[in-house]
Amino acid sequence: QVQLVESGGDSVQPGGSLRLSCAVSGDIPTRTCMGWFRQTPGKEREGVASLYIGGGNTYYADSVKGRFTISVSNAKKTLYLRMNNLKPEDTALYYCAASYTFCSGLSRVSDFTYWGQGTQVTVSS
Repeated sequence: QVQLVESGGDSVQPGGSLRLSCAVSGDIPTRTCMGWFRQTPGKEREGVASLYIGGGNTYYADSVKGRFTISVSNAKKTLYLRMNNLKPEDTALYYCAASYTFCSGLSRVSDFTYWGQGTQVTVSS
């Protein structure tokens, strides 16, 4: 059983930066895929970034490549999403997720078992 709690969401101006955190409780073995997703009203939840704990492999949506970085703490107890050069279209509720599976690309919603409650990011001038 894994519990996830996101934090770090805020309102920022375009071009600004934020770092989201996801506190992890429970076992995170090597064969675990973790990810960040986002969702806006009326739209489906979309994958932003994924990370495979076993190899440290990372995967990103094209829309955030070069701006966002997913990482995990050494103790595997916190998942991060560093977001730079934020744009208004990045405004969304951001969720972290985990699953005891291998991931070899940007994972889908259906690939994940455990979810946090979300943290709001608003990018506006």
